[in-house]
Amino acid sequence: MANESTSSTLSELYTEIVAEAQFVASEKSIMRNLVKNYAISGGGKAVEVPVYAQVSAAAVAEATDLSNTAIDPSSVTITASEVGVMTTLTDLARNSAPRNVAADIGKLFGEALARKQDADLTALFDGFSVTLGDGTTAISPAVIFNALSTLRANALPANECAVVVHPKIAYDLKSGLTNTFAGLDTETSNEALRAGFVGRLAGMPIFETSNMANTGTAGDYKGGAFHKDALAIAMMQDVKIETQRDASLRADEIVATSVYGVGEIHDSYGVELHYDSSIQ
Repeated sequence: MANESTSSTLSELYTEIVAEAQFVASEKSIMRNLVKNYAISGGGKAVEVPVYAQVSAAAVAEATDLSNTAIDPSSVTITASEVGVMTTLTDLARNSAPRNVAADIGKLFGEALARKQDADLTALFDGFSVTLGDGTTAISPAVIFNALSTLRANALPANECAVVVHPKIAYDLKSGLTNTFAGLDTETSNEALRAGFVGRLAGMPIFETSNMANTGTAGDYKGGAFHKDALAIAMMQDVKIETQRDASLRADEIVATSVYGVGEIHDSYGVELHYDSSIQ
């Protein structure tokens, strides 16, 4: 079986002294904390989110009856589906290793599901109707202020919005803030040089994640500037890791699954940032 973890594939663990397991550095989810979270419970595999249109008040003359305002929300349905990963750990592989291999595999699988959730949420940036950039130029600090102006025009507070871009795209943003890394006598420039992160720009925190797909051209990624209510994730089952015994194979199946759905709630609450990195 192609998905088996055997004494051959795990041979690197069979030394007498293993001080600590070494895992490939892996970025975990950041998007779940930046979007609306819903729980799917009580039966069914979908959640229907009502979306209320903005209403306006008007001046009224004294002793004049108010006219009726109809409240007719639209709705967005988010349907959950399963994602998962599995391997089969043989008894020989498990018993020959000085570490708890099953726990190590569980950690890897949990991180894999977190990255998948992140990738599914960042893919929604492509659905925003308002787009800045065409994937041929590098991003600049002015773009962030442009995106903020669009969000603020929809009466969205800057402190409830965020920007998420790929690290390769963020390179050019930092370059513009630091005079091509020569440094400027500004707090933002110094922080970018010192910490390697932009931090906050135009009142919005700037996040970087590698959990987004390339559009097909090297260095070409679609990020987003958005309010927390623009996108949503609906969880039916968070990360769950189980084992099942296969006696005839003398092995245990290790299975990690999650059941969730993602969706766009308010299209006007987000701006797609489509830029190309100057570095590859």
